[in-house]
Amino acid sequence: MTSPRRLLSIATLYPNAHTPQFGTFVARSLEALAARGDWQVTVINPIGIPPLALGRYRALAKAATDGIENGVEVHRPSYMLVPRVGARINPSMIARAVLPLVRRLHEERPFDLVDAQFFYPDGPAAAWIARQLGLPCAIKARGSDITYWGARSFAREQMLEAAAGARGLLAVSEALKEDMIALGMPPGRIAIHYTGLDRDRFRPLAHSGLRTKLGASLGIPLGEKEKVVATVGALIDRKGQDLVIGAVASIPGTRLLLVGRGEDEKHLRSLARDLRVEDRVHFLGSVDHDMLPVVLSAADAMALPSKKEGLANAWVEALACGTPIVISDAGGARELVTGPEAGYVVPRDIESIASALRKLFADPPPRERVAATVDRFGWPAHAAELARRYEGLI
Repeated sequence: MTSPRRLLSIATLYPNAHTPQFGTFVARSLEALAARGDWQVTVINPIGIPPLALGRYRALAKAATDGIENGVEVHRPSYMLVPRVGARINPSMIARAVLPLVRRLHEERPFDLVDAQFFYPDGPAAAWIARQLGLPCAIKARGSDITYWGARSFAREQMLEAAAGARGLLAVSEALKEDMIALGMPPGRIAIHYTGLDRDRFRPLAHSGLRTKLGASLGIPLGEKEKVVATVGALIDRKGQDLVIGAVASIPGTRLLLVGRGEDEKHLRSLARDLRVEDRVHFLGSVDHDMLPVVLSAADAMALPSKKEGLANAWVEALACGTPIVISDAGGARELVTGPEAGYVVPRDIESIASALRKLFADPPPRERVAATVDRFGWPAHAAELARRYEGLI
């Protein structure tokens, strides 16, 4: 019997005890790969801690623990983080902090491949570590790592150097691949690897009384005949929740369930008050992965008009629950919305979003047909494709 290959994955975007919902899609991807049996996966999840660890950083420091998590060996070394101004040096700080641990692990059981699960700061750190070990490197791009960090010269320079030295690059959509090429990355090394999905969890749930039960658990008066819009994503400017609030304000009898946390929450709450819809806009904060399919299944539509995306997990998860989406023409939007049963790709303005929502309310597509649009997304298929890609890089 052939021994399994050994993957060392550098992933700053990974759940821990303090932020259990952070980067869960990365964890599920690597867990699915490990579950196949032909790859053993070791994750280095660096935790950035400033010299004076107060507030959330104190909790993060306590969460920097190692263990076996769902079949994956996870190590959480800390590195020195300089808040607000340290972005330029984070890759080197991560690489130098984790190298002694990586060397020890490699000596105990040699790795075959090093990968990064986000292009910045993970990519440059992983590429440097791979060079030190004399191993091939793969780097995955997910969206904002390219569109946000790629627009900053200090990060772009490091990303391009890492890409030039990597044996393989992955993108979560064709659109993101084009963005990577536009930055100057080698097109011949970029492969498409769509996100994965737990089809047992994200599926259309029974609707008889579902909304009433959800409303009772959330303390929200959700009527069975009301129209409900969900928006799932960090509460930050580029996600466009303000546009969705504006659209919902123009459609009487419609409620909005906002899932996520972020720096824009205060602004969004003020906007809802200003538009006099604070009684119809509900901030749910972070919800666990067992509750999210219930929220999505109870909604008539999921709206997320982001400025920039790769291929958002929230888009795929909503469709898998039988809920059509209203999204902007960002990233891989048109790779998902290929017909009216999936929803609409619209301009980023309130009127267009509201118009699309009204169309879906008036003529909702059958939920099973909506869910069928993402049949190709599943963790086993995702892991099989990843294993095939990585095998070809060794």
